[in-house]
Amino acid sequence: MVSSSQHRRPDAEPQARATRPEAGAANGGEWRLFDRIAHRYDLLNRLLSARQDVLWRNRVLRRLPAGDDLRVLDLATGTGDMLLTLEKVRDRVAVGVGVDMSSQMLKRGRRKLDRRGLGAGFSMVRADAGQTPFAPDSFDAVTMAFGIRNMPDAAACLAEIHRLLKPGGRALVLELTTPTHRRLLQAYLCYFRHILPRIGGLISGDREAYRYLNRSVEAFPQDEAFCQLMKDAGFQGVAHYPLSCGAATLYAGDKRPAAAY
Repeated sequence: MVSSSQHRRPDAEPQARATRPEAGAANGGEWRLFDRIAHRYDLLNRLLSARQDVLWRNRVLRRLPAGDDLRVLDLATGTGDMLLTLEKVRDRVAVGVGVDMSSQMLKRGRRKLDRRGLGAGFSMVRADAGQTPFAPDSFDAVTMAFGIRNMPDAAACLAEIHRLLKPGGRALVLELTTPTHRRLLQAYLCYFRHILPRIGGLISGDREAYRYLNRSVEAFPQDEAFCQLMKDAGFQGVAHYPLSCGAATLYAGDKRPAAAY
């Protein structure tokens, strides 16, 4: 996999330093924030991203490892949109498991799975993405969409993903990022910092939840910095793929095949 070139995002850093969430915030119950907004979460995802989130998840499918009968784990699964996306390659996926700490998000996700008839082979479990109950070497792919920045220790979460993957398995981490083009970045930050919290707060009834969104995105390591975290966790062939002019980024990395150990 070929990584795009490293780039600096010039105007995001001052905001990131000023508003970075306290370390350990997610571990202290950040998932409860998602309990509060679960009833409007899917609607707001589509509205605030102009449905780009659907396209971004589809890009994850293109990076799944080769082969059939795949076992896929989706961490921070929320209402299960990544599991539902996997339905498009159901002929290749034997097992899909979603993990999340928010009981309200899982409640809505299970309803969605039931409506799509995905009960056989697909399930959702309430558990901490940083300390899952699964055995080592259990999955061919581990996905995580818009969740790793909410973890109190992203490096520890990546180590857990590495533990869960079979040798030769692949980690696919989709995360919101900030655009690379300076003019686009300025417009994006205006929307992200001022307009999005108002719209999100109006519809969800929880403006602070959507203020947290822009703070967490701007404070989180991006591009080569996050790739280095993946390499430090033991992944090889690490690459990042900017999507929608850098509004989101897909990170990919493989666990070494058994023969390489």
